[in-house]
Amino acid sequence: MRILGLDYGARTIGVAVSDSSGKLALPLETVRRKEENKLRRSLARIQELCAEYGAERIVIGLPLNMDDTEGERAQLTRLFGDQVARRTGLPVVYEDERLTSVEADELLAEGGVPRKDRKKTEDQIAAALILRSYLEKEEHRG
Repeated sequence: MRILGLDYGARTIGVAVSDSSGKLALPLETVRRKEENKLRRSLARIQELCAEYGAERIVIGLPLNMDDTEGERAQLTRLFGDQVARRTGLPVVYEDERLTSVEADELLAEGGVPRKDRKKTEDQIAAALILRSYLEKEEHRG
């Protein structure tokens, strides 16, 4: 079963996909938009990717506060998740995404990617980290 992972941001959505065995999370692409509330094209692209990869579920990173509470950004993410679920017809689950963007930036820095080039792939790396976390938890449950 393939699963799509999303890192929802104000102007970008990082996308990752699992391999068919559900063991690996692979960075896929970054969907960009000009304004946060302009989601029609972004949702259409996510729907296309779900069809292209045969996704059966979508995992969206939930930006919790450090004290485990949900703030405004988490509420916006849940609204986005509702739209994704309606558009794709797939179940949406949420995974704690705290510090994934920081970790993605550190991984790119360690890989020698210049700071000016990191933003091109940082969101999709963060999506892969979110998806990897979810896959690891599922493996331990199963």
